Amino acid sequence: MNRRSIARNVQKGFTLIELMIVVAIIGILAAIAIPAYQDYVGRAQFTEGMNLAAGLKTDVAEYAGLKGTCPANGSAADGNIKVKTDYESKYIANVETATSGTDCTVTATFKATGLNAKLLSKKVVLTGKGLLDTSATQKGTVDWQCTTDAATSVAPKNCAQIGSSDPDPENG
Repeated sequence: MNRRSIARNVQKGFTLIELMIVVAIIGILAAIAIPAYQDYVGRAQFTEGMNLAAGLKTDVAEYAGLKGTCPANGSAADGNIKVKTDYESKYIANVETATSGTDCTVTATFKATGLNAKLLSKKVVLTGKGLLDTSATQKGTVDWQCTTDAATSVAPKNCAQIGSSDPDPENG
């Protein structure tokens, strides 16, 4: 064997251009994956707000049926409903119940720090439609509607947007 063929056999590994291509591909994949993962985490955090608010639906409907008014837990406990700050959790600052016309509302407010940026200080509102409407014929069920001011990328599709003509201002 001559020197040239020995040198070719010894030279193994990647060239600089091959390494640069791999780094570029990893960068492109990361640019796509990171925002998708952040929205995934945001949806999981949003679920906590939905679950806390939904946990009060039965108590609110029962209270409205017995007393003819919605519970108001803004500053003190009301019946089986604890004061709003007692519902604080990892991502939720409070859960407040109130009256809105003939409807009862349950509003979960997200904390201002420590969670997805699209949820900071946002709200999820569950509205029991017509709970106080004495002219309506209740057939044992209550229509609960979900609304939120959080971005559509982190909110479920069945939760309508409130306070914005653009449902997701972060994404244009």
